[in-house]
Amino acid sequence: MPIRVQSDLPAKKILEDENIFIMDETRALQQDIRPLKIAILNLMPLKEDTEVQLLRSLSNTPLQVDITFLTTGTYVGRHTPTSHLDQFYLTCKDVMNRKFDGLIITGAPVELMEFEDVDYWDELVTIMEWSKTHVTSTLHICWGAQAGLYHHFGIQKVPLDKKMFGIFKHRVLKRRTPLVRGFDDVFYAPHSRHTTVLKEDILKVDGLDILAESDEAGVLIAIAQEGKQIFVMGHPEYDRISLDQEYKRDLKKGLDIQLPVNYYPSNESDSRPNLLWRAHANALYTNWLNYYVYQVTPYEL
Repeated sequence: MPIRVQSDLPAKKILEDENIFIMDETRALQQDIRPLKIAILNLMPLKEDTEVQLLRSLSNTPLQVDITFLTTGTYVGRHTPTSHLDQFYLTCKDVMNRKFDGLIITGAPVELMEFEDVDYWDELVTIMEWSKTHVTSTLHICWGAQAGLYHHFGIQKVPLDKKMFGIFKHRVLKRRTPLVRGFDDVFYAPHSRHTTVLKEDILKVDGLDILAESDEAGVLIAIAQEGKQIFVMGHPEYDRISLDQEYKRDLKKGLDIQLPVNYYPSNESDSRPNLLWRAHANALYTNWLNYYVYQVTPYEL
């Protein structure tokens, strides 16, 4: 997929080195086609890493995609330079009068806090309400999925006894649903979280369906309103080394962190992790863009 971003976005060079087709604004204007307008509300602290991961995940269809990065105006993190945010990001209030074909709401390292105690919770509620009328389909990831399930359906997250951390085996439950089209019966996906949403609480909500789950990690994918709202509890967009970086970061901080499950060959943390989830991650994002954005979005937004 030709992804349209600003010409000087650092993630563009990284992805071009991987032979992923990233189109800058000048070339995009030469194509007589309406690109899909996708907004990414990036709540992760290392925003540039998340940019690369998500752009890579969105790069596997022939559709042209115009990306708008969003950040919160009520809270500014310390891990991304202000100059980067000023140059490449808009705040949520900047887009309240705009419509988008798709919206991605990422995870955030605030899962142990009550939702209402998060500094930008009111702003996130505003953007989730706005998405009902201004976005064709919204994809919520990890804590973003928990926040969406709480706001839209009143489902509470539940703290875990220990961090859900590693690569877990999942199975498809509803193969006829287009979001999981092309998935194998069993597939892998990364998780990195301290809280979860219980299957029984999701099943209590009419119109909210579970598409994939794990015996160890619980629900992975849920869908509502025929795909207008999609909730992914893990991190299928993660790089090969994302969990490795998290593990060694927490070790350095002296935190009580266990080896990520099913990640390092022979559980040797100095070995190169196996990449077990990329194909299904690509299928997930491709299916989302094709069946829940492109196929149903109006030509004139």
